[in-house]
Amino acid sequence: MTQFLATNYGLRNPFRYGDDVIEPATRPRLTRKGQATRDRIVAAAADLIAAHGVAGLSLDQVRRSAAVSGSQLYHYFDSKQSLIGAVITRQATAATETELGALDSLEALRAWADAAVEHQARNGGRGGCTLGSLAGELSASDETSRAGLADGFLRWQGVLRDGLGAMRERGELRADADLDALALTLLAALAGGNVLSQTMRDTAPLRAALDAALARVCSCLTTP
Repeated sequence: MTQFLATNYGLRNPFRYGDDVIEPATRPRLTRKGQATRDRIVAAAADLIAAHGVAGLSLDQVRRSAAVSGSQLYHYFDSKQSLIGAVITRQATAATETELGALDSLEALRAWADAAVEHQARNGGRGGCTLGSLAGELSASDETSRAGLADGFLRWQGVLRDGLGAMRERGELRADADLDALALTLLAALAGGNVLSQTMRDTAPLRAALDAALARVCSCLTTP
């Protein structure tokens, strides 16, 4: 499935985007201090994008927020696009590194869904799927960003698929369960539900979408 998507939809290896497509052999290894500075710049940019959107992001804002000089900023990122690419990489990695552990049981998937709804509730409908928010701003106008975001979603789908695969190996899901389709259903419910919840300032759409996706997983259980 991953190879099919990569071949037919122009997806590249995960998280090779913009400035980040340079192979390690051709790019000097950062010192610990240098990596910390780069990470601080990316974190500042991510926070500013969350607050003001990509269109409202300026490199001067990032420089001030990260408390770095202009020369430091341009040492790591030669353009706004390369910085946005690093933000996409960061947010995609954060999305797949759940604090809940492996999503390899119905209980874990329900906890994941509950955490997503609780996050929306805490933020008054102003938080949610960061990749989805970035996709809404960038996919139509920036092909490089679109491909980077698609890579991120593909990796996220892979995490869900791995958990479902573990359930099938333990005999909890039927042997004929379509793991790719189930993982995509869960991911689409999260991303789409977040968009509606953010727009309506109400967690109900997200809850309904995730409950429907979980119901589909339940329909594939060997023991209802």
